[in-house]
Amino acid sequence: MTGFGPVTQLAWVTDDLDATEQVLGATLGATGWTRMPEIHFGPESCTFRDRPADFTADISLSYAGDLQLELIRPVTGASLYAEFLAERGPGLHHVCCEVPDLDTAVEQARGTGLRVVQEGTMADGLMRFAYLDTSAAGASYVELAQVAPDLRALFADVRERAQGS
Repeated sequence: MTGFGPVTQLAWVTDDLDATEQVLGATLGATGWTRMPEIHFGPESCTFRDRPADFTADISLSYAGDLQLELIRPVTGASLYAEFLAERGPGLHHVCCEVPDLDTAVEQARGTGLRVVQEGTMADGLMRFAYLDTSAAGASYVELAQVAPDLRALFADVRERAQGS
């Protein structure tokens, strides 16, 4: 395995978006957060631990330079985020690598013994994702994401807002 590409995002799971935004603003200079409340992940498009998943989460995005910062607050349902918060409390949850072909990247990961613990689509199919369990390396998760151009344009708008504030 040669790796999946550059890290494009750091993500935290939190029970308090306001406090986490403030801390990351003070420490990483992240401002101009864009909030997306109650994003729904349904069983037709998402699995958690090999079972259909049905959950919602509040998401907040900003940037530190070109690095996207994501905050996730579980709202309802069983998910990797709710599990993490219940077991470990708030904290750094995953790093994300964008990949050109998610199926190939997941096959590559499974070939090295890494297990997918949550996967699916969001934003009406504009992003496909898979979370790899990397706990054997002392880290939580690595997310692999295949992002469509329309969603990449939204991320560019979020970055512009964050850097313009």
